[in-house]
Amino acid sequence: MTPTELTISRLPAHLRRYVVSQDYAAYTPRDHAVWRHILGKLRGHLAERAHPVYLEGLAATGINAEAIPSLDEMNAQLARLGWSAVGVRGFIPPAVFTELQSMGVLAIAADIRTHEHIEYTPAPDIVHESAGHAPIIANRRYAEYLKACGMVGFKSIASVEDQAVFEAIRNLSVVKEDPDASAEEVAHAEARLAAASASRRYVSESTRAARLYWWTAEYGLVGNLDEPRIYGAGILSSIGEAVHCLTPAVRKLPLTVACADADYDITRMQPQLFVARDFEHLFEVLAEFESTLAWKRGGDFGLEVAREARTVNHLVLADGREVTGRVRESVLAPGPVAPGLTSALVRMEGPIIVSRGGKSDGARPWNGDALVAFGAGELPERGPFKVSMSSGLELEGFAAGGGEVLALRARLGGRMLEVPAVTKLFLTPHLPSVAGGPADPETWDQWFGELEAFAAGDGEEQARARKSLALHPSLAALYREVRTLRETGKARPERLSQIAAAATDFQDDWLLRTEVDELRTARA
Repeated sequence: MTPTELTISRLPAHLRRYVVSQDYAAYTPRDHAVWRHILGKLRGHLAERAHPVYLEGLAATGINAEAIPSLDEMNAQLARLGWSAVGVRGFIPPAVFTELQSMGVLAIAADIRTHEHIEYTPAPDIVHESAGHAPIIANRRYAEYLKACGMVGFKSIASVEDQAVFEAIRNLSVVKEDPDASAEEVAHAEARLAAASASRRYVSESTRAARLYWWTAEYGLVGNLDEPRIYGAGILSSIGEAVHCLTPAVRKLPLTVACADADYDITRMQPQLFVARDFEHLFEVLAEFESTLAWKRGGDFGLEVAREARTVNHLVLADGREVTGRVRESVLAPGPVAPGLTSALVRMEGPIIVSRGGKSDGARPWNGDALVAFGAGELPERGPFKVSMSSGLELEGFAAGGGEVLALRARLGGRMLEVPAVTKLFLTPHLPSVAGGPADPETWDQWFGELEAFAAGDGEEQARARKSLALHPSLAALYREVRTLRETGKARPERLSQIAAAATDFQDDWLLRTEVDELRTARA
């Protein structure tokens, strides 16, 4: 079993479905030329501008400037740092990306950008993920931050609009990388993203977590405010950003939790960046941000965040049980029920899944609505019951076992409440946490199906096929020969002149001419 196969075998099933083979043999000589050009430019520019661990980290994570890295070679090196890597395709769902990162697994887009997008790519690629993210994790403290930041993103609550925006961004990246896409198709994809973004009712926890990640792990600077160093992967993997970011044209701000409220535009150079004092500073800001999340606060705050999101989330009860579903509405008690909690009852929409420690009980979900009642009180396993909760809520009915109740009636403050006659009922004295997504991620696909659109495909496979066919066979042969001449050291001046002359048939392909010029210079 190869190092990469071993990494994949250790992943839970719901994450393995997003993993793809790198298919190293499919990279063309021009793909390797793109890599060489970018890495050569970046190493030269970043040697004195990136965090000191950058150059050391390239070697420590199995990355060299001559050829696209093999994930097997990377995994052999990353294992020494307590990390690993898997191949994925383009944009993957945020919950998948953050969960992988929290586990110490880099999700590396297996594709590589075209020479037309050499300075900046509209889609994730192997340059960004390997040459950007991997080198800095050679610093163990920063590697710990990436895991912690991944966990915060994974636990944060996303809205229904966030999913629409993700799908629109992914679609736009696929269209822009498709050489056969028409101007109308690009315009339509851009309009779709604009419409999805405009539909957002509010800024979700997930969006704020993504902003924090963007301004640190992707576009972060560290050190002195006047002369900072680069550590963000988005800058480390972009020739254009690496040059632009340290100029006076970019405003440098001290990093604070306020960065989570600063939006960004992925289609242009960033006009401002945040500077961390050091890597410990990242943990300070992350802890402050984390304290604002429903995951940490629970109670009424968590219920309201989940209700507003309209997405699948889970409540963590006082006894450790986790109830997954959609929060619909709460009924307030006459007074406080517990610290941070004034809700007497909350209604959740199914499917309802019960779990503990992130593992479901294996039972089929409850497909109707469920109720969670707050305050001191106890429900019998079976038989008739009449429970008076400390919140003032009075419940009466028949317990059928496993939390299912029949003929339920509920009264609060002398008035009857409208509740399902048959439902699942959970009692808990307080509500420690409300977190994003199902408590057991393995239940996503089987019972909720919210990520099925990704598996169904959105033209990505066809776009990739057209992209590979766009390279003219004669041009591909020239690239292949230039690479062979480079590797064998047998580049003769007359042959290089002939290749340069043949390259004039492809006026738009400046990269081949650059490759030839490099060989000529090397022989001079």
